[in-house]
Amino acid sequence: MSRTYQNVEDIIQDLPMIREACVSLRETLLANLVMLAEIPSPTSKEDARIHFLLQRFSECGLNNTSTDEYGNGVGVLPGRNRERNILMHSHADTVFSERRDHTVSVHADKMCGPGIADNSLGLAVLATLPTLLEKLGIELDAGLVLMGGVRSLGRGDLAGIRFFLEHNKIPLTSGICVEGVQLGRLSYASAGMLRGEITCHVPEEYDWVRRGTTGAILVLNEVINRILGIALPRKPQTSIVMGSVEAGEGFNIIPTEGRLCFEVRSESGEIVHRIAGELDDIIEDVVSQTGAEVDLDVVARREPAGLPIGHPLVKQTREIMSSLGLRPHITPSISELSAMISRGLPAITLGITQGDGLHEMRETVKIDPMFTGMAQLVAVLLAMDGGFCDEPE
Repeated sequence: MSRTYQNVEDIIQDLPMIREACVSLRETLLANLVMLAEIPSPTSKEDARIHFLLQRFSECGLNNTSTDEYGNGVGVLPGRNRERNILMHSHADTVFSERRDHTVSVHADKMCGPGIADNSLGLAVLATLPTLLEKLGIELDAGLVLMGGVRSLGRGDLAGIRFFLEHNKIPLTSGICVEGVQLGRLSYASAGMLRGEITCHVPEEYDWVRRGTTGAILVLNEVINRILGIALPRKPQTSIVMGSVEAGEGFNIIPTEGRLCFEVRSESGEIVHRIAGELDDIIEDVVSQTGAEVDLDVVARREPAGLPIGHPLVKQTREIMSSLGLRPHITPSISELSAMISRGLPAITLGITQGDGLHEMRETVKIDPMFTGMAQLVAVLLAMDGGFCDEPE
């Protein structure tokens, strides 16, 4: 299919052929997915998974494969123009401990296993893409930098992609973040975010009678009630998610320690900063009332940024998605996209298939939509490579 595209409409005409090629590589994609998903890869322990990814890159004929000092796995497919390079990133870490059983079950229409959607499928797509491009006879003008990123989730705070972008010497012109789910997702902006942990410690010399409380659980409960009382605007859209609470060891043991994990998101950076100040006030007040030790540890922050909806990259991506029968679900991101945008790199995030049970042991991805997702990815890549997603000079 070696040809030169004059516009995005030419690429769209070839989408049925591109999807057919994706279907023909079904066994390759699913084999990559099973092998990657069954390698445990919690944040900061991604080495084995990255090693396998680089092996697959080498088997696909990529000569320039390596890990950087931070452990990111990178493979480069050279293009004709050394001054143009597209970064395609997928994070390698998952939320599951290496102690969990990572066995993948394969069914006729779906696959199940921990981390298979977030984000083993994203990595499997990267591992399969060089073979797909070769099968299609596609030779890119720009170089394609395929990256499996480490330390993205939770306390990792995008450390891998940040390190790469800070130390990278390859001239990058644009980027794509590949996520396993959901097909139809289109992110081109990052939301403001504050992620933190509130810890409570009740000292041994605590005066239970005078303070009138029964341990760390009630102290955290007071903190939670105060947080629920924070006024949140409808516009700009703002939310506070309390993701987990941990405290206690049994029925009759008064807990002396507890932890609350939460995340604040908003389209406005000013509102995130305001809520951060209110959280400090809440903790100070609870400490003065209860006498317990309560601390706030900020794990990660993001500032709102992104592309305008009229940017050519956004417009052409939406056109490609619509031609595949996909209704773009536009949502802000707090993942690797924010790191790219903060560096001035035009970038988007795309999902590959439909799935459910995210972050559960029976995390599930559907098989057939994967090929539409891969066709979408190739078409967007071709549009970026052809310069159809660049802003006018």
